Amino acid sequence: MHPSTTTIGLVNPKTPENMGAVMRAAGCFDAQAILYTGERYDRAARFNTDTKRRSLSIPLTQVSDLLASQPKGATIVCVELVEGATPLPDFVHPENAFYIFGPEDGTLSQQLIDQADAVIYIPTTGCLNLAATVNVVLYDRTAKTAETVTGDARIRLSRDTNNRVKVRKSPAANSPAEVAPKPQ
Repeated sequence: MHPSTTTIGLVNPKTPENMGAVMRAAGCFDAQAILYTGERYDRAARFNTDTKRRSLSIPLTQVSDLLASQPKGATIVCVELVEGATPLPDFVHPENAFYIFGPEDGTLSQQLIDQADAVIYIPTTGCLNLAATVNVVLYDRTAKTAETVTGDARIRLSRDTNNRVKVRKSPAANSPAEVAPKPQ
């Protein structure tokens, strides 16, 4: 059992490309399950884009109602560009989170927003697509919570098998204070 849990809820996702990218994000950021409503994804699912085959280890389940399928003890966090929402940089992620994301071509219903324990948004100019939004929220959760594995050990766990590149000079040598200005 994970000390904290992350479940992703998707309202009527549209494209297999976005679902594949959501599956990859779920795997990269240790989500335990993905629930989704609607039938658009099922019609397009034959165009599978789950390139890391995360659906083999992370349940992807169609449900008729996300609220009725809320994981036990989970805090509902709706992610949507709506007035009154909390900006993501100011948000403290709950230990047991159920993040609900709207469709690529629509918005979350007022009923979902009203039932949420928190509503957050990513400060952008314009809106991100579904997969990008999931990635940013899950990254923010990971960045703000303590990791058990960090540094080079995390890199070795995460990188592809064909990547063995290493930094050979000190990263401090590349800091802005160390870089000489370019001649004009």
